[in-house]
Amino acid sequence: MDLITQGIQKGIISFDHADYTQAKNITYVFQNKKRNYSNPEEKVQAETFCKLILEYGYPEKHIQQFVTVKMGVSDKEADMVVYEDAGFTKPYIVVECKKEDISELEFKEAVKQAFSYAHALAGTTKFVWITKANKEEFYKFDKDKDRKETLADIPYFGETSTKKYKYAKGGFYKDKIKGKDEQIKANELKPISESELTRIFKQAHDALWAGGELNPSQAFDELDKLVFCKIWDEKNTKKGEAYKFQVSAEWFSNDQQEQEQKNLEALKNRIIDLYDKGKTKDPEIFNKPIDLTAERIKTIVEYFQAVNLSDTDLDSKGKAFETFLGTYFRGEFGQFFTPRPVVKFAVDVLPITNESRVLDTSCGSGGFLLYVLDKIRRKAGELYPDYDKDVKEYADWKPYWHDFAQNNLFGIEINDQISRVAKMNMIIHDDGHTNVITFDGLFQIDYIREKSGNKGFKENSFDFIVTNPPFGSIVKQSEKSYMQVEQATAPYYDFALKELNWIDKQLKPKHIATNRENQNTEILFIEQCHKFLREGGYLAIVVPDGILTNSSAQYVRDSIEEKFRIVAVVSLPQTAFTHTGAGVKSSVLFLKKWTKKQTDKIKKDQEELAEHIGKTRALRAKIEAWENEKKDLQKQLKLAKNSQNEIEIQKLEADIEDKNQQIQNFREELEEVYQNERSKLIDYQIFMAIAENIGYDATGKATNQNDLVEITEQLRQFIEAIEVGQDSFFV
Repeated sequence: MDLITQGIQKGIISFDHADYTQAKNITYVFQNKKRNYSNPEEKVQAETFCKLILEYGYPEKHIQQFVTVKMGVSDKEADMVVYEDAGFTKPYIVVECKKEDISELEFKEAVKQAFSYAHALAGTTKFVWITKANKEEFYKFDKDKDRKETLADIPYFGETSTKKYKYAKGGFYKDKIKGKDEQIKANELKPISESELTRIFKQAHDALWAGGELNPSQAFDELDKLVFCKIWDEKNTKKGEAYKFQVSAEWFSNDQQEQEQKNLEALKNRIIDLYDKGKTKDPEIFNKPIDLTAERIKTIVEYFQAVNLSDTDLDSKGKAFETFLGTYFRGEFGQFFTPRPVVKFAVDVLPITNESRVLDTSCGSGGFLLYVLDKIRRKAGELYPDYDKDVKEYADWKPYWHDFAQNNLFGIEINDQISRVAKMNMIIHDDGHTNVITFDGLFQIDYIREKSGNKGFKENSFDFIVTNPPFGSIVKQSEKSYMQVEQATAPYYDFALKELNWIDKQLKPKHIATNRENQNTEILFIEQCHKFLREGGYLAIVVPDGILTNSSAQYVRDSIEEKFRIVAVVSLPQTAFTHTGAGVKSSVLFLKKWTKKQTDKIKKDQEELAEHIGKTRALRAKIEAWENEKKDLQKQLKLAKNSQNEIEIQKLEADIEDKNQQIQNFREELEEVYQNERSKLIDYQIFMAIAENIGYDATGKATNQNDLVEITEQLRQFIEAIEVGQDSFFV
């Protein structure tokens, strides 16, 4: 139950609406003060007031709100003052509240403001508390000695001393007090909502880079490292121990500056220790040390120290992280991450189980991998619905999805920073980062396995690949080994070669394919996925529609038909990627890898068909005859130009154009015949669908229409029919 609801039940606050989230005004009952609750700062004030009474135990009659403070010739208003007495004569704690979205600089100004109030009030003030709900600081204050000292927390009512730590697993930690081991009461971490966590990510990031010492990219890297430390601390702190990822108040020196510096250094050392231990177990996560001052580390720790990331709802923390990711990466890197509805659709239709080996060859921030993991985790929840209550069920539930995440889920991302983000994203979602590597996913698979040290990257081994490769990037033959002929062998990719089409092969049977100068990445990724997949494995890949429709890409479509059974083509709207900054019309292509025997047969049948059409239609003889006639005309044209016979020149040029048109018409006629006959060689049903609405508009705003929901169920059934050998699905 939240603090505001508790405050209403205890009668210390009231609202002008039954649902306080819809209220315009709040009344603080003891002081009979009505305030504007629509003011964001008032929301923080109300929660802090309730916390003082309900958590810290201070009597309502000892708390005065909106206190007039004489500041020179002007009057100011302190948000709250807690007094030692009910007569409000001995100020004890000064509390300053600010709205959540203030900047770090504004928060520092609030600290100064709070201390100015403490100085102006009577000399009995001992503590100062500054809060903006998702970040707070506590200080011990001594006006006479002009001393302020950072604390972990203010004392609870009745306590005479402060403690080293505010947060501990189990709500307590042990410490030596006057030489004796004492059990100290502390706070347990609390899960928070998606919106609250999103704000924390954004404000923590802003706090790191807004000062200008770090650029946004560096700030993101450092924030990533600290979040990793936070999660590691939650997982490895034992019950009865204080968490290390928090601001502490250990005693080092009577000198204030030395004391503050020692506490900062102690915090930094604890964080670095967490980081180093985490790296020992997961050396692939980060390969550079934390590069932040102790003061900056403290700033970020203050944002996250009270949050229980492990127990925060999985979907909430996932969405919060991805919302922050989407905003940041679109602005900084122009990365076009696949929208959630498209990812969900591609994963949901595939019959992936906890025994499947799954890969994303260009995984970005890990969207496809996360949905695959979530699919297996949901299945585990269905099989073991009482896992959170039954020890035996938990023993089966955890390995069902966790072993899959650790052993069967793989990702490759070329960008080092985005690769780390993918791993961090997986860790936040309760893991699955183990087999995410930083690499160019187009390199030879043996090379990827050797250099990454991950033996799981093997040819012909994956059951499913779900991916959205980068569009439009060009790989030059001169730059990449996998595009080049190595000694007497062909390039690694068939798509690195420029082959003649079937007509020209009939005309030049001894022609040898030549290397292409360059090739599009999305085309190479289709072939690489074929190499990774086992026979019968499925590929779901987002492709630009040009691959499916452009005449220049016919060779790509021909190769796809040789290598795969085309399962489905689902067209996405033009606006599918508009809000991410990409405007290419795309589709999701579902393919099932043929066996080698099937591919060889298709190739052989196509070669025989080409030869048959060539012979029956006298392809070679006709085209050679026209070409010879054209050569004669070109010779005559040369003579006419020498004699400057304009009438003859025009006639001969027209005759040559007629011959070219005859050849072109004949080629088009044969191509139509070939494609019609070729389609009969691999005659099977293909699922075709057009999704006009996919759950969001061109700006990325959610809508109520999503054609992919209905398409998902139909395509899932279609794939199930294929898997059981059903030849006909559509009536």
